[in-house]
Amino acid sequence: MSKKFEIRREVVVPGTPEQIWAAISAETAGWMFPSPLEVPADGSKPDSPVIASWEPPTQLDIQMAGPDGWFNNLEYLIEARDNSTAVVRYVHAGVFAEDWDNQYDGASKHTDFYLHSLGQYLQYFAGRPTTYVSVEGPEASGTPEAMTALRSALGIDATTAIGDTVTFDVPGIGSVSAVVDYLNDWFIGLRTDDALLRFYGRNAFGGNVDAAHHLFADDADGEAANDAWKMWLDSVYA
Repeated sequence: MSKKFEIRREVVVPGTPEQIWAAISAETAGWMFPSPLEVPADGSKPDSPVIASWEPPTQLDIQMAGPDGWFNNLEYLIEARDNSTAVVRYVHAGVFAEDWDNQYDGASKHTDFYLHSLGQYLQYFAGRPTTYVSVEGPEASGTPEAMTALRSALGIDATTAIGDTVTFDVPGIGSVSAVVDYLNDWFIGLRTDDALLRFYGRNAFGGNVDAAHHLFADDADGEAANDAWKMWLDSVYA
């Protein structure tokens, strides 16, 4: 039986309201995933029926509706603070059709990780062209212990903390040296000089371990990177 949900967050992130507005409207590939909204180059409002509010640089409200009372709403409110920071008030409301507790738990935890990645993007990579790479782990990465194997492959152990540097090899890419910027039982965030590397422990929510990376190098080859990370992730669970 379907049931409504609401997830609310309030975070302080670096940047001006204009930079944050650009990130949540046109540059979502830099910290979350590419948005289906096609924002014109001049930043004007896209021609889309799902936009309920478009008020740069303070409010964006996206509302989607379907049959039988289904809906999915995303709202961002941006308020400038001192020292080149701003508050983002985020509300995600909608309907889960089944497995409500597990879906809500997963969506809530994903929200925290995405908003953290927003802050990392704004601090280190705002406005840079992005190549988005997303790969799904094999069936073997859906087991309860799958994140343990991933941490080991990334050089993360029980003593690793936020701010530490890890080094590991990815065939086809080479040696990767990255700062740990997010680490818990469900997600791992790594930052290099030209990328945000994001790993999702969706095995905890009925899926597999996935990787979604945001590449900011001018010469990034998305197809080659996708193949390399797919092979690497498969090898972790071989």
